[in-house]
Amino acid sequence: MAAERVSSILKHLSPNDPVAAILSKSPDDVVITLALRTPLCKGKKGGFKDTKLEYLMYATLKATRERLGFSPDLVEDICMGNVSDGKAAYKARTAALAAGFPNTVGVNSINRFCSSGLKATADIAHAIAAGSIEIGIAAGAESMTIGGDQVDVPFDEEVLGKSQEARDCMEAMGWTSENVARDFGLTREILDEYAAESFRRAEVAQKAGWFDDEIVPITTKLKGPDGELKTVTLTKDEGIRPGTTAAGLGKIRAAFPQWGPMTTGGNASQVTDGASAVVLMKRSKATELGLPIMAKYVGSTVAGLPPRIMGIGPTVAIPKLLKKFNLKVEDCDVIEVNEAFATMAVYTRDFLKLDWSKLNPRGGAIALGHPLGTTGARQIVTGLSECRRQKKKILLTSMCVGTGMGMAGLFVNEQ
Repeated sequence: MAAERVSSILKHLSPNDPVAAILSKSPDDVVITLALRTPLCKGKKGGFKDTKLEYLMYATLKATRERLGFSPDLVEDICMGNVSDGKAAYKARTAALAAGFPNTVGVNSINRFCSSGLKATADIAHAIAAGSIEIGIAAGAESMTIGGDQVDVPFDEEVLGKSQEARDCMEAMGWTSENVARDFGLTREILDEYAAESFRRAEVAQKAGWFDDEIVPITTKLKGPDGELKTVTLTKDEGIRPGTTAAGLGKIRAAFPQWGPMTTGGNASQVTDGASAVVLMKRSKATELGLPIMAKYVGSTVAGLPPRIMGIGPTVAIPKLLKKFNLKVEDCDVIEVNEAFATMAVYTRDFLKLDWSKLNPRGGAIALGHPLGTTGARQIVTGLSECRRQKKKILLTSMCVGTGMGMAGLFVNEQ
């Protein structure tokens, strides 16, 4: 408590310093006491290809419960981000009970496309701040082996006919990536150079063991070439391709030639299975329970933009969030922007003038993969781990959101 009093005094002594303001500590701060994730595995052919979504949720929540540091009876709500499974709410509740959480713990699922994991975090944080609950878990899980994000049947023609932007919501994600490339004059060479750097950084991080404190081992069943299921324990991300070069990526054919030549399987996010979880409560509660505090949740926001260029959502969400706290992008130490496509990542980097050395220092979704409902929480896990490694403080996360939105979150590392 003495440290919190000193922090409060310093805040009052420097009222015009926005960085000092968010670094300050109060008993009412919403904080993170645990953040973890599974390995990210290749969809349809990787380690989780024979793992059902409910098992992925169960294994992640079980790992979370085992590391809580307090009785699971104290958890009041779990919010699970998921995009592609219409039965996610059933599965999340079932998984929580199987994982050892009592039936007194509420569970819900949430879907704001690729920001679902961050939206889950924000919803739990805001419920805690409002006094609705004291302790909650924000999580995300996605089996892209089984699911995916696409509209199979067009919407009602009368609805689509009311607005061009309503009709644009039907555009596939790859189509919107090509729109960004065309509208803003991005070249294939720039996109492949960006993607190669994402792979290089992820390769360096994996070889150095930087991901190890993020990942919990997951034991599951995997069907081999002989058709037999065998028990395996997964510990490493599978999408990283050592030795990837821009020249090599330049040889890959366009993934969506019907819409444009720029987006490929090498400069877009990978189809991936994975899950993540973040435990939140007020600082006062963490102190009462004697828990180590990993980070402080500062805030988050969402912003909209034209659906046809949904990929550049971070360019509207990040400035909106930073403005709320009178911060500049230069104040942020680590910046995690989801690499849905190199098109949106390059445009976001250049438009916001982001320091590339701070942006996705361990690589991003191009190299690691993008399990849709997981990514928003996974970025928090990865970003905080990187802040700890660098001994830095301020983490900014952001992602584009299908149908034309962006979301961003702000956190302070305290370890």
